[in-house]
Amino acid sequence: MLLPFGDEVLLQRMVRIVRDVVSPVAVVRAKTQALPELPPETVIVTDDHDSLGPLAGLYSGLTALTNSADAVYATSCDAPLLMPEFVRYVCGQLQDADMAICRDGKYHHPLAAVYRTNLTNKIAELISQDRLRPIYLMEKCDARVIDIESIRPVDPNLDSLRNMNTPEDYRLLLKQVGLPNSGSASLKVDQ
Repeated sequence: MLLPFGDEVLLQRMVRIVRDVVSPVAVVRAKTQALPELPPETVIVTDDHDSLGPLAGLYSGLTALTNSADAVYATSCDAPLLMPEFVRYVCGQLQDADMAICRDGKYHHPLAAVYRTNLTNKIAELISQDRLRPIYLMEKCDARVIDIESIRPVDPNLDSLRNMNTPEDYRLLLKQVGLPNSGSASLKVDQ
């Protein structure tokens, strides 16, 4: 989240990209997590379910936006090639469903998805049952699955789904967009 990517860090980049499409933008953080400077209108949410993963973070974000949005686009902060057109496309697929989620074969991308804010009760139930994988939410609601092949007209190489899990991933993405490697071979990549 704090890795440099050009003249900004990853989280700043992700907020900027998402903000071009949706508003408000919320950032969910751990209780002790420091954040870089973000636009003043960014909603900062603390995840009260420390270390329970993305479903708990999603719960915190949806809860914070319940009164200001009907649905939210969820992304991780380590997908720096996210394209606004991709976000628009995924949001447009929601229609009357509870969620719209991208799928590549058997793999779903819960952090490249749109969720209705009224899913908080269902998510809370899953958390209380220790069913913490976001995919379990699909069993509890009307989920529209988006095959990634349908996304290629707006994101031909599916770059919006590329995230960074290793220092090598980070270096490759910097190179892909023509940015210099910032001497970060020993940096730990945050999820």
